Amino acid sequence: MTQRSLAERQSIERNHWRQSPTEGPGSDVLTNFLQKAGDVQLLLNLLDVYRPDFERARSIVELGGGQGWAACVVKRLFPGAHVVTTDISEDAVASAWKWEYLCQVKLDGTRACLSYELNEADGSVDLVFCFAAAHHFGAQRKTLREIHRVLRPGGRCLYLYEPSCRPYLHSIAHRRVNRIRAGVPEDVLMYPRMRQIAAEVGFSSQIRFYPSVANRAPVPLLYYSVLSRLPVLQGILPCTANYEFTKPGPSGPNRPPLDL
Repeated sequence: MTQRSLAERQSIERNHWRQSPTEGPGSDVLTNFLQKAGDVQLLLNLLDVYRPDFERARSIVELGGGQGWAACVVKRLFPGAHVVTTDISEDAVASAWKWEYLCQVKLDGTRACLSYELNEADGSVDLVFCFAAAHHFGAQRKTLREIHRVLRPGGRCLYLYEPSCRPYLHSIAHRRVNRIRAGVPEDVLMYPRMRQIAAEVGFSSQIRFYPSVANRAPVPLLYYSVLSRLPVLQGILPCTANYEFTKPGPSGPNRPPLDL
């Protein structure tokens, strides 16, 4: 983790969404779409993998949604669900209308809040998800505790497409991701630690490595091509992963495993 305090990192995130020419409040709708097109395809691939979770959910909350593009895609594909997007930045969620327009949907709520200060009542949500956002949260224990609070028994939380590694490689992986996107603090989730935190707050958990080669620059494309062909390396070297957290209860941890 960077030496900046959590409050400093949160301030940088808010300033990014306020000032970014491509993602700020004044940014162009078409620019937003072109910038996220590759991520949209990645999300669609993952929604196919986790379709049963989204189909079962009557209430869905997205964390770290930025402009809410992923929530809008979810609402388009699962219109019967009550879908809310949240983000740390008021300026980010204020732009959700752009993605509502592109996806021809209306979200059921957009809220600016911290990942560990949700507005939902205890036990009121079926599914919490985020796409490539959890590594920004910082306060992982507080966040998972809050997610556990709002989920119904048997409810699920999905952290999708997260940069992940073992603790002994964290410093190397952390330096790499912060070179890629300079200016906005990034982190890499240490999956043994995430599994431990999940158990402490009351979740059962499953971590599934997801070395997708889609939307990769040439060097990462080669790296993830190797990982995809040699699964034994996925648990050794840094790799993107999907985190599944289940709150014990009806139809919870006994569901059959997914084939990724």
